[in-house]
Amino acid sequence: MIKRRFSFGRLVAVVVKEFIQMRRDRLTFAMMVGIPIMQLLLFGYAINSDPRHLPTAVLSQDNGPFSRAILAAMQNSTYFRLTVTAESVAEVDRMLDRGTVQFAVEIPVGFERRLMRGDIPALLVMADATDPAATGNAVLALQQIVQGAVAPLLTGPLEALLPAPQPVELRIHRRYNPEGLTQYNIVPGLMGTILTMTMIIMTSLAMTRERERGTMENLLAMPVRPTEVMVGKLVPFIGVGLVQVAVILGAARLLFHVPMEGNAAVLAVGLTVFIVANLAVGFLFSTVAQNQLQAMQMSFFFFLPSMLMSGFMFPFRGMPGWAQAIGEALPLTHFLRVVRGVMLKANSLADTWPDIWPLLAFLTAALGLALLRYRQTLD
Repeated sequence: MIKRRFSFGRLVAVVVKEFIQMRRDRLTFAMMVGIPIMQLLLFGYAINSDPRHLPTAVLSQDNGPFSRAILAAMQNSTYFRLTVTAESVAEVDRMLDRGTVQFAVEIPVGFERRLMRGDIPALLVMADATDPAATGNAVLALQQIVQGAVAPLLTGPLEALLPAPQPVELRIHRRYNPEGLTQYNIVPGLMGTILTMTMIIMTSLAMTRERERGTMENLLAMPVRPTEVMVGKLVPFIGVGLVQVAVILGAARLLFHVPMEGNAAVLAVGLTVFIVANLAVGFLFSTVAQNQLQAMQMSFFFFLPSMLMSGFMFPFRGMPGWAQAIGEALPLTHFLRVVRGVMLKANSLADTWPDIWPLLAFLTAALGLALLRYRQTLD
C-alpha cells in the first residue's frame, strides 16, 4: 500500500541523500562556493571604472618653471604617472601605438616665453582613446590640473594674465578613436569574448560527450596517438572559429562602421594562435571533467575572470597590481590588445609581437598539460 501522507522522515532522507551527492561531486560544490567568492573579490577589489596612475610619456622642449609645475601637478593628481621621457615625436607615436603609455604630453619650444608674453601657448596632450572609459576622467581633470599649476606662478607683473579665461590652451588629441565611440572598443573585444566562450565550451563538451555515450572506447581502440586525437579534435573547431570571426568582422564593418586600419594578415596570425589556445584549454578541461555538466562549469569558471579582468568590460589599468598580474596570464587580455591594435592603430607584426608571444607560451603550456592528462585507457 502506497503511503500518500507527507512524511518528514522521508523528507530528511532525501535531503541527506542530496547532501551526500553534493559531497561526492566536489567540482560542482567547489563551483557553488568559488564563483560567488570570485565575483565578490573581483567586483569589490579588482574592478575600477576610474583608473589612476596612467602611464604617461613626456616630450618636453621647454624646461622652464611653468613646464615643471604643470608636469608636477599632473604627477600629483594621481591620474597620471610620468614614466618615460621621450626624445622625439616618433618615439611618442611608437609608445602610443604599442600601448606602453596611455598619455603623452608635448611641451613645445618657447612655451614659457609665449606664456609670459600673454600669447596663450598650446600644451598638446595625446591620449590612447581606444578605450574611452580608461581616459575619460583623466581628460576631464586635465584643464583644472593645468590651471591650478600655472596660477600660483602668475604673480607680480604676470598677474594681468589671471583674468584671462585660461593662460594656457590645452589641446587634447584623442588618438585612434577621436569621437570616443564605444563601438570601436566593444565590437573588436566581442570577437575575443565570443571565441573564448564558444571554443572552450565546444571542445570540452566534445570529449566528455564521447565518454558519456561510450564512443570513447571505439576511439581508444583505434591505433591513434594522443597527439593525433588532439589535432583531429581541434582542426574542425578552428574552422568554426574562423567562420565566427568572418561574421563578427563583417558586422563590425557594415553595422558599426569599425575601421580596419591594419593588415588583415597580422590579425589572422593573432586570431589563429588565440583560437588554438582556447581550444587547447577546452581539451584540457575535457580530460578533467567526468561529464558535460562539469565541463560546462569549468568553462564558465575560466570565462568569468577572462571577461572581467582582460580589459573587455573595465579598464585594465584601473585594476590593482595583483589583478593585472592575473589578467596578464589570460589569453583574452593579449588578444584584445592585438585585435584593437591592428584594427584601430594599424599595428604591424612587430608591434603586436609583445602580445603574440604570451599567447604562444599559453598555447604551449595548455597543449602540454592536455597531453599529459589525456588517458589512452578508460581507467
